[in-house]
Amino acid sequence: MDDYAGSATLVLGEREVPVEVRLRGFFEPIDGRFHWYGRLAVSDEVREAAGTRSTDAVLRTPHGEAAGAVGDPDVWGRYRVSGLGRPPFPVAGPRAV
Repeated sequence: MDDYAGSATLVLGEREVPVEVRLRGFFEPIDGRFHWYGRLAVSDEVREAAGTRSTDAVLRTPHGEAAGAVGDPDVWGRYRVSGLGRPPFPVAGPRAV
């Protein structure tokens, strides 16, 4: 599986916010790293915690957790989330290391 859709917890500083996410990822041979990214469903709690600028975060799913960043919201109020390295969801094979 190289994607995940479902429940997660977004950790922003001391605050933990339950979220719904859609995540994908790919191994980039040029830099030798796994890049994962996706969108958080619209949430007033995320908007209050993240504000309108990019910030570091941790994303936890039932499969694990990973450090990443939350970007600016899109016009629909969904925040982009992304990271490098092992993602917070299962990936087939050794590509996520």
